[in-house]
Amino acid sequence: MNTFPAHETRPVRRTLLVGFGKLGARLAPSLISDGSEVFALRRSASDLPAGVIGIEADVASPLPVELPAIDSLVVTLPPGEGVDAYRVALGHIVRALPAIPERTVFVSSTGVFAGEEPDHVLTERTLPHPQTERAQAIRDGELAAQELLSAVVLRPAGIYGPGRDFLIRRVREHAEVDYRRWTNRIHESDLVRTIDTLLRMASPPVLLHAVDEEPVRLGEVVTYIADLLGVEPPPDAGAHRDSGHVLDGALLRRVVGPLEFPSFRSGYDAMHR
Repeated sequence: MNTFPAHETRPVRRTLLVGFGKLGARLAPSLISDGSEVFALRRSASDLPAGVIGIEADVASPLPVELPAIDSLVVTLPPGEGVDAYRVALGHIVRALPAIPERTVFVSSTGVFAGEEPDHVLTERTLPHPQTERAQAIRDGELAAQELLSAVVLRPAGIYGPGRDFLIRRVREHAEVDYRRWTNRIHESDLVRTIDTLLRMASPPVLLHAVDEEPVRLGEVVTYIADLLGVEPPPDAGAHRDSGHVLDGALLRRVVGPLEFPSFRSGYDAMHR
């Protein structure tokens, strides 16, 4: 069993963040504070954090500029239009790079399993059989990232945290939810730390699920949030069958150690303070 010793690290000197959004905005300062030069590639290079060098381009089209030489790449793009949208975008990035970086982290999604109805806990050994067009696009993106960039694939579950309060808003709106659906999630702080760790590890896993320690039915989550807010729980949609997936996060904890927010309780408690 891999133990991923913490002392086995690689230097991260020049990093390109593609699809710079909330994750990039939180990751960049950590990299810069450790001496890494950070570039952000996105359609608009305005409003970037201090020290981040902007590159303005749309990866859906061939890039009009040559990208800088880098040793590290993080891709956090949405699926885009078409099953091959990721493959097209990654091809444009590769052709604009002077050389393939030593480390690429491709941020995918546990949505790659959407539409499946497995009767077992999903681990990194579980082969996806995507049933929706979006899931097919995500899976093709993973394969393209591995083929073109030898990428480490990171699959976060539902991301929540400051500014990511979808469920809180649903509870406030008293919108009905499916109480019987199994859900998995990861707090944004733990996800950013995971990306940072995968960039620095000398020998990371090739695939990692970013999920906290407690898969849970959605009804339990919204009832807990309602109690925090002091409001009535939202109505149950009344589904007559279980749905959703349960993902095992054991490998994540071996890679990054204890999570800051190991369950939805600690995460939503922090958001409510």
